[in-house]
Amino acid sequence: MVTHITPQKDETSAAPAVDSAAMKIGLALGSGSARGWAHIGVIRALHDNGIEPQIICGTSIGALVGAVYASGTLDQFEAWVRDLDWWSIVRFMDPGIAGGGFMEGEHLMKVMAEHLNPGNIENLPKTFAAVATNLRTGQELWIQKGSLVDAVRASIALPGLFTPVRHEDSWLVDGGLVNPVPVSLCRSLGADVTIAVNLNGDIVGRRLPNHEAVVREKRNKSPDAWNQFTDRLQETLKDSSFGRLVARREPPGPGMFDVVASAINIMQDRITRSRMAGDPPDLLLAPRLAQIGLLEFDRAEEAIAEGRRAVERMLPIIRPLLKSGSVA
Repeated sequence: MVTHITPQKDETSAAPAVDSAAMKIGLALGSGSARGWAHIGVIRALHDNGIEPQIICGTSIGALVGAVYASGTLDQFEAWVRDLDWWSIVRFMDPGIAGGGFMEGEHLMKVMAEHLNPGNIENLPKTFAAVATNLRTGQELWIQKGSLVDAVRASIALPGLFTPVRHEDSWLVDGGLVNPVPVSLCRSLGADVTIAVNLNGDIVGRRLPNHEAVVREKRNKSPDAWNQFTDRLQETLKDSSFGRLVARREPPGPGMFDVVASAINIMQDRITRSRMAGDPPDLLLAPRLAQIGLLEFDRAEEAIAEGRRAVERMLPIIRPLLKSGSVA
């Protein structure tokens, strides 16, 4: 059960003046599914350059990586994601359409919980908060207290993919629907300078892949794993009217997951542009990740590397911005 959440109105906040004697750096980690492993590279590169954020806010995959970082377990987590392959990802999937999503997400969260602080957010060594969305009202929620694992589970509940999370008389889903890059949350928690990571800057216009080619590639990479996942999903859907409709459909258009992924990409790009136009961060990092698909969590190596490069490209701006205060 998610507890202690703060409903937010749709309004922007002005950036506070920076006190060079006591500068608090906020890191706003954006949504983006598998592209989110780039957040690890961003955090590593910032640390390599003497920059350690005190306030961590995340939406969706940004909430997961941010929670791990705030828990002090990033080393173990990074080693784990670098070892992920397609077979590992399939094993985490628990398909089922009865609960409002293709996957329950419970198996995945059990694994994730091994890398998260099992306690409450308010007891973490760093200030942390996650963004979720009230499915009934559409309201943005800031989760600042209570179970860290429950907060992350609510923030990553991508509609249609993961089942929503119950909270009192409402259901919570992915925070990317309302605030894909939580700059406003960082400022609300006291950040003097906010560094934002937008994973969605170059995803719209990404060519829809040839569905049959993608299927062949997945089968070649790990035939047993891919077959097992598709068999389990087909078994779940086959007796539904939706499943019978899909079975009769003529081949050629984009696959179902390609359509969902492209729709989510468009939505998050538009919302991100709108939110940051009204409340821009002090520094924006935009890893180039258009080549990584929604569920390609097995491509951690290249995502992490691009996260590092995104910081390195902006170092000429970062250093002057943070030249005083507690940052070298």
